[in-house]
Amino acid sequence: MATENTKILTAEQEQQLRQPIDEYVGGIQAKIDALRKDGTDQVVEIQSSMDSLKRDRIYTQQEKEAKLAQYKAELEKAKAVESQNKAEVDKLIAEAESYLNSHFGEYYQAVVESGKAEKVQAQEKYQAAVAQLNKEHQETMAKLSDQQEIKDEKYVYKNRLFDAKMDLNKDLQEIKDRQHAAFDHKYHLIDMLRMSKFTFAETMAQRWENYKYTFNRRDFLLKNGLYIAIIIIFIGLCIATPILKGGTQLLTMNNILNILQQASPRMFLALGVAGLILLAGTDLSIGRMVGMGMTAATIVMHQGPNTGGVFGHIFDFSTMPVLVRVLLALVVCIVLCTIFTTIAGFFTAKFKMHPFISTMANMLVIFGLVTYSTKGVSFGAIDPSIPGMIIPRFNGFPTIILWAVAAVVVVWFIWNKTTFGKNLFAVGGNPEAASVSGISVFWVTVGAFVLAGILYGFGSWLECIRMVGSGSAAYGQGWEMDAIAACVVGGISFTGGIGKISGVVVGVFIFTALTYSLTTLGIDTNLQFVFSGIIILVAVTLDCLKYVQKK
Repeated sequence: MATENTKILTAEQEQQLRQPIDEYVGGIQAKIDALRKDGTDQVVEIQSSMDSLKRDRIYTQQEKEAKLAQYKAELEKAKAVESQNKAEVDKLIAEAESYLNSHFGEYYQAVVESGKAEKVQAQEKYQAAVAQLNKEHQETMAKLSDQQEIKDEKYVYKNRLFDAKMDLNKDLQEIKDRQHAAFDHKYHLIDMLRMSKFTFAETMAQRWENYKYTFNRRDFLLKNGLYIAIIIIFIGLCIATPILKGGTQLLTMNNILNILQQASPRMFLALGVAGLILLAGTDLSIGRMVGMGMTAATIVMHQGPNTGGVFGHIFDFSTMPVLVRVLLALVVCIVLCTIFTTIAGFFTAKFKMHPFISTMANMLVIFGLVTYSTKGVSFGAIDPSIPGMIIPRFNGFPTIILWAVAAVVVVWFIWNKTTFGKNLFAVGGNPEAASVSGISVFWVTVGAFVLAGILYGFGSWLECIRMVGSGSAAYGQGWEMDAIAACVVGGISFTGGIGKISGVVVGVFIFTALTYSLTTLGIDTNLQFVFSGIIILVAVTLDCLKYVQKK
């Protein structure tokens, strides 16, 4: 079946190998089709007709009910035939699959071995072509003396080498296509037998094969190169920390929980700004909103009368029930943050102002107001019973993580399962096309800012509880960079309309873990900014490369 001296199969030989399989399974498939004709096929057809009838507006309600009654009667007959033939159909399917499992592997392995031999042959052909081109090039160069002619010959030689390389790639792709087609043929037969109902193992096998078939090294490195580099850095930090810190282990359960705990409030901020980045925007006021929210929450949940005032007024909420104060603090945080994000969203949507400008204005206004009204003082600690009420620890597990998980689930649902979420991606990808399609760009933009404000409010409220107060105007400085960087590293593209919630989660964990690891190692805070800056630059560069490639 293979040629005399090699394992390479011709197209005719491969067809001959597969023919017995196709004939045997095809014969069984014909019997199954005959059994399904008046049963399963009719069930599918009648159900489709019933669905179409329900959507049809030509018929009156009475006519629809009459036709539906007729369809239901026919459906019952078809289901009866289907049930009657089910055992025989299942028996035939099992017989066909047993034959495939016993004989298809021999055919597929022959194709694989043929592919390996063809690859060797293609490489030898390429090497011979390169050697011949090099020989001809050297002979031609020996005859030339004019500089322009020499330059032209080098240019021609380079192009001929490129053509040879393209021929090699073409041959290798054809081999790859042939092997992939052979693999798919088995699942095509199973698809016909079972009417597209695959087992979990079969589905996974197809996905793995499709991944290998479509795998591109350059695309893989563009998508995952940064993550690979960061993983290598973490491995290096885990090795270096015990050496430099007298046996202190970095990768412990306690450290992991601490990282997750620190990341939880920041998750809210990153999820909020991620929606704005989807619109090709950003938010420079996040850090100042955290400071504002922390200050407001600390004032409301303060233990006893406040030590500082707002515009000279001393607040005392200690007479209120603790739970009421907690809820009031949350509402105040959300309202304050949402007011300012809505203002920025309005100017962005109404006047086509870049979010960089509108949020920068917010940043300055918020910091100025909070600092002026509070004289920049810290408001001390909140009621010590509140953290144990809202974010208790169960056997050492910080439940604040569950708040972050809930936020991730909610935002994922909004992005992927709601009309607003779909419109968000549409406006971010192409606002002009979205507008033509009937989507209100104005309200989608404002909605994204409102959602961001709500998330900022939750995040600052949780951070206040985690830190047991200590709210001040200066708190949260630089947090906007961490949130934006987490989104960028997580694959939220600044070109707009591209990104996943999972990417945001990964980005937040990466930056929190990196900061925690460097702090544990004793790296100066200023140098940590250097690491963060390099990561952001690399992440945006890779994102730009992907965009350029797509274009």
